[in-house]
Amino acid sequence: MGGSDALGTTKSPVGSLPLAYLGLGTNVGDRRANLAGAIAALMRLGSVEAVSRVYETEPVGKLDQPDFWNMVLRLRTVLAPADLLRETQAAERRLGRTPTVPQGPRVIDIDLLLYDDLVLRDRDLEIPHPRMMQRAFVLRPLLEIDPDLRHAATAESLAGRLHSGAFERVRPLFDGGSLLPDAATSG
Repeated sequence: MGGSDALGTTKSPVGSLPLAYLGLGTNVGDRRANLAGAIAALMRLGSVEAVSRVYETEPVGKLDQPDFWNMVLRLRTVLAPADLLRETQAAERRLGRTPTVPQGPRVIDIDLLLYDDLVLRDRDLEIPHPRMMQRAFVLRPLLEIDPDLRHAATAESLAGRLHSGAFERVRPLFDGGSLLPDAATSG
């Protein structure tokens, strides 16, 4: 049976590959191209099983910056959480992300939100993502993909949380599936 050690570095056996949910965001440059590039990079890390719509979201924290485009995708992967984090960070750098102020503008941001039912807390990685329950730009697209999702650590319903709180403005823009590499050639 598969599993992961305290650092999330053990791979799952083929046939029971874990599901990871990743949040993508961008507010600098060509946002459509940034998201498409991130999806293409993530497709090399596993099988993208679902993508949400793309949402326009007002910034959280640092407000004097352009609105973000955010989305979520579900990825089936052989990578353990720590390896997936390293690979997503490498993809961010390849796509042009450079260090900036916290909550500041960025070409691309890829966050590991959930990884199966894993609860992991270490110096470099926290799963579930520590602020996901406070962000409509995470909850809405997550629920679009999987309406019955619950927080792995608390078992709180994501739908219940979204409907019980006051959140930032989030407006659907377009189908995220249009950003998949084969979307331009399929009819």
